[in-house]
Amino acid sequence: MANRDRNASVPLDAASKAIIEQLQEDGRRPYAAIGKAVGLSEAAVRQRVQKLLDQGVMQIVAVTDPLTVGFTRQAMVGIRVEGDIDPVADALAALDEVDYVVCTAGSFDLLAELVCEDDEHLLEMINKRIRALPGVRSTESFVYLKLRKQTYTWGTR
Repeated sequence: MANRDRNASVPLDAASKAIIEQLQEDGRRPYAAIGKAVGLSEAAVRQRVQKLLDQGVMQIVAVTDPLTVGFTRQAMVGIRVEGDIDPVADALAALDEVDYVVCTAGSFDLLAELVCEDDEHLLEMINKRIRALPGVRSTESFVYLKLRKQTYTWGTR
């Protein structure tokens, strides 16, 4: 869901919202089971899911625990930019170690979440890759010590 315009909403009916909620509980739930839960046929669920994917409303992905796959250091990096923030945001988004980039109002122009193998890798990313980007004025790092909550089941409200 890269570079999405948060002001461009896609209208969702009750059935699509119910499908999304079913998939947030279990992304591998069979379409037949979803159909039974929401009152649609398996084929109708399949079509709706594909439409939701095509519209960028949702993604179905495997979410890993970074620690268990060898990435022991995560950090949020606040970035202050001189001039246009878009080229810096695009350059950050192109980095494999960056899994999240957001344009902000407040003390920082951008926030980027980095997932790194260790402290040395994080230092290299900040010092050699991020601070070297044209337009980056300063950075401030917030190293994660312990993850207390991470969820993707906020529903569709």
